[in-house]
Amino acid sequence: MNRTTLTGHEQGAKPAGGEERETVSARRLQADPRWAAALLAAVLTTVAFCAADVVARSYPFGSRTRSVNDLGNQYVPFHAHLWDLLHGRADGGLLVNWQSGYGSSFLPDVGTYVSSPFALLVAVFPRDEIDLAVYTITVLKTATAGAAMACLLLTLRRGRWWAAGLLGASYALCGWSLALASYNPMWLDGLIALPLLCLVGEWALTGRRPLVGVLIVALAWIANFYTAYMATLGAALVLLLRLVLAELPWRRALAVVGRAAVTVGLGIGLAAPLVIVVYSGTKHAYPGREGHFAPVGADDLLARLLPTTYSYSSPALYVGITALVLALALPFHRAVPARVRAGWTVLVLLVALSLQWAPTSLAWHAFAAPNGSSYRQAFVLCALLVIAAWHALAYGMPDWRALGAAAGLLVLVAAVASRSTLTHQHHHHTWPVVLLAAAGALGGLALLGLGNGRPVLVGLAVLLLVGAQFGEAAATSAVATRMRLGQMDDYAPWGDRQQREADAVAQADAWPRYRTEPGRDQTVANDPMTVGGQGSQYYSSLTADVLSRTMTALGDGWTSRGRSLQSLDNPVTDAVFSVGARVHNPPDPHQKWLPQGGGPSTVTREDVPPLVTVRPTAAPSTPAAFGPSPYRNQELLLGARVYTLPRTALSGERKGDEARGLLVDGPQTVSAQCRAGSSVFLWAPHYSGTAQLVSGGERKLFRSDAEGTKIAAMQPLGTVRATGRLRIELTPNRLSRIPAQGAVGCLDTAKLRTAVGRLKSSGATEVTVSDGTLHARLPAGSKGTAVVAVPRIAGWRCSAGGPEAAASEFHGLIAVPLGASATSLTCTFHPPGLRLGTAVGGASLLTLILLGTVAAVRRRTAARSGEPTTTAH
Repeated sequence: MNRTTLTGHEQGAKPAGGEERETVSARRLQADPRWAAALLAAVLTTVAFCAADVVARSYPFGSRTRSVNDLGNQYVPFHAHLWDLLHGRADGGLLVNWQSGYGSSFLPDVGTYVSSPFALLVAVFPRDEIDLAVYTITVLKTATAGAAMACLLLTLRRGRWWAAGLLGASYALCGWSLALASYNPMWLDGLIALPLLCLVGEWALTGRRPLVGVLIVALAWIANFYTAYMATLGAALVLLLRLVLAELPWRRALAVVGRAAVTVGLGIGLAAPLVIVVYSGTKHAYPGREGHFAPVGADDLLARLLPTTYSYSSPALYVGITALVLALALPFHRAVPARVRAGWTVLVLLVALSLQWAPTSLAWHAFAAPNGSSYRQAFVLCALLVIAAWHALAYGMPDWRALGAAAGLLVLVAAVASRSTLTHQHHHHTWPVVLLAAAGALGGLALLGLGNGRPVLVGLAVLLLVGAQFGEAAATSAVATRMRLGQMDDYAPWGDRQQREADAVAQADAWPRYRTEPGRDQTVANDPMTVGGQGSQYYSSLTADVLSRTMTALGDGWTSRGRSLQSLDNPVTDAVFSVGARVHNPPDPHQKWLPQGGGPSTVTREDVPPLVTVRPTAAPSTPAAFGPSPYRNQELLLGARVYTLPRTALSGERKGDEARGLLVDGPQTVSAQCRAGSSVFLWAPHYSGTAQLVSGGERKLFRSDAEGTKIAAMQPLGTVRATGRLRIELTPNRLSRIPAQGAVGCLDTAKLRTAVGRLKSSGATEVTVSDGTLHARLPAGSKGTAVVAVPRIAGWRCSAGGPEAAASEFHGLIAVPLGASATSLTCTFHPPGLRLGTAVGGASLLTLILLGTVAAVRRRTAARSGEPTTTAH
């Protein structure tokens, strides 16, 4: 196979003259069918995607929210924070997010969630339409993926432009895209990257566009390095197969591999400032759940090739019946060279097997078992199926023998899939859609074979193929949308509740004089990024280990196995973290399991110390471990004893032991004796149900689960009556565990006020905060240790009049030893990995400039000597 056959669009001799060359290039650009194919793919994708949401009555075309799971909890809030950054309204910048987790590293989150160029489009939407902005970005990304695939197909081999557009839409609307990536919008960048990286491989094969290739690789890895890694592996497999099929001499083949490796290396190098920061962030993140791979059965695997099947834990391989039939026909299509048939068929089968084998599955996921679906790489196999389908069509219509064999294999796939529960759960959707799509696909392909030179038959065939694909893709997307809504947590889009929260926060906000907590009754896990304020709530794959462990030791609750921290409604921790205003919201009416009740958002204010306080003792040389009691741990940070921990007695049936806690599976009453007027708190992290002070306190909901994915936060229950006796009624909603002793704490508010006054008197007189810098002015004569009410995450360096050094730690917070003459301190944040990433990025950029300069000099020298150049840019 020669170079002309490989590229498909590089046929014909190059004109010698520069002017003639430009004229021919202009003509080619105007006549290039790839533009038409890309436009068709984008339009078909957009219309089908939106039509599916119309059918499902999903936002923005219906009353059903689409903010399920992490889309509502993470991705929409991160886009909202990006909107605030772009409009200059965020607390912090690219380095530090001062709104979440009492101060978190933001650059790793940027690289994980919002580094795609598409994300910048949020800036053109109103702030209260952030959900629409994310939806629009999702649609645009999906359409772009279809357009990119259509261009790739026509680059691999010439063919009908409308067929390339149709198959490009098949790829964009594949099962992986509709079932997983549609609510994980940052993964869609990988869907775009794969065909683009395959184009980069084609350019390496022909020695063209090296600079553009490097930039595409860099952009792909910046947009979403996780799926870009998978896309790079997929593109490498495609390039290797192309080399095998080309039968190039080994020296030329090695040269191609070398060009591709340099292109990918330089591209990843340019992305290194972000990629290495994200990688470093994962090393400091709280460990999530360790996934264990278990391959699905053949019936489930084949069922996911069919439309309207849905499962979170199996590979979503649907690419449309038309593409599937063509891919199945490829091995039997005698017009296709045998090596091409064998090569693409074997590659598809090998990648399919790699999805089902634990070691290769681990390799696809960058050697880190995914916390969730084990088939995040399935889009690579979807792409290979579409490319195989294109080869079956681009060499001419499959004959009746090939189509008959494909139809037989399709029947076999359906027969095996019929044993899967995935086809049973929606049998009233699946089989009618499969039959109609199969009829449309086979009928359209048959008419296409008969319609050689007959425009009417060809037009009818196209209508059948487009209609079949449109209908099955829309149905598949609608089913996936409804299934997700039924199986996952969901959250309402921006509405009156969020606006009331935002207004309440804005009226109380006085950062950095004090923090404003958006409230324990949150709407989503990242409320501070959504409605404003500076809270402890924070949900990210990169939630810092020190933050999660510190807040847990203080009695905070969390979900997602410690990576989604909640608000801790406690006056002691509010004093420690300088929370001077706290918003109290009614329960979210969208969450039907919550006790329903309306009312406005209200704000309570407290007199709290500044962000920087001075403790008379030196910080410990090594981080001091917290004890088992969150009440005593809070006192360690406060620097004063303010709690009484009474002995408690429980009535009702229970079992267990003192060390592990008591198991309760029915109503219980906790009795204790405390000082009259003190505030009662209950700490029961593994209890699920309600708790209420018998004397008339508010009923509070505690949420935990038996699997350990969530624990309940400490909560205030009310005030001890004049008798000093208190009784707490527990009503569990499942078998729960409560501490045998130490669950109840009684806070002496007078002692707390005294402790707060002492911290205020020695605290900073002025605190200023920018993106990654905090500066505090201290009272004259300050000695001991300055404690900054910010988690001591990796990257903080501080100075109090002397040279800058890595910040010390005071029970999880930033600590700075003070000299005898210290009057101020400055702390700056340096994201771990940024220095190394910048060095790698700079070296890659310098190398790219040098290579570009050498190539330019060679071209100029060749032009002067009249010699032809071998590399086109």
